[in-house]
Amino acid sequence: MAEKKIICPSCGFKNSAPLPNNRCVSCGAKIEDIRRALNRQEELERRYQQEGFSVGWFAISIVIMGVLTAALVMGLPMVLPTLDFEGSAGMLIAIPVWFIGGVLVGLISPGKTFVEPVVAVFLVAMPTAFLLFETQTVKTMPAFMYVLMSALGVLFTLIGSYIGERVQMGPPPKAAD
Repeated sequence: MAEKKIICPSCGFKNSAPLPNNRCVSCGAKIEDIRRALNRQEELERRYQQEGFSVGWFAISIVIMGVLTAALVMGLPMVLPTLDFEGSAGMLIAIPVWFIGGVLVGLISPGKTFVEPVVAVFLVAMPTAFLLFETQTVKTMPAFMYVLMSALGVLFTLIGSYIGERVQMGPPPKAAD
């Protein structure tokens, strides 16, 4: 049976499995078991933490945000000519659309996905702001305001995805006294 080797994070020495006093034989640094179980308080603190980036949910987020933005900001004025979402009005409509998209992704995605919709909106906001800036006629705004409003839309997407995740997870468990 092979001996289990524990590598010291301080000096890199390979120690034999039963460590005397949980210390490195070479340098004497304390070595804790990395795979220890989390206590109840640590589990409650980590409940709302995202642990990875899901490429699949990123792709789904791009599709959802792109379709919602195209449908409501670009397509709805084509169907209802009385609506005019050009220029600044289009950006004012895009921010709540991205918030709703963040809530939607937070509600339907398994696990914790806060970052995926935010990155997706960042990628959708750039061409949206550029298109709205280039096509503005009456409702004009300077270019830096499109950048600021896009950043605001990204922030609201983060808030929306967090709200969607909180609703999906249900109420937090009561802390044990």
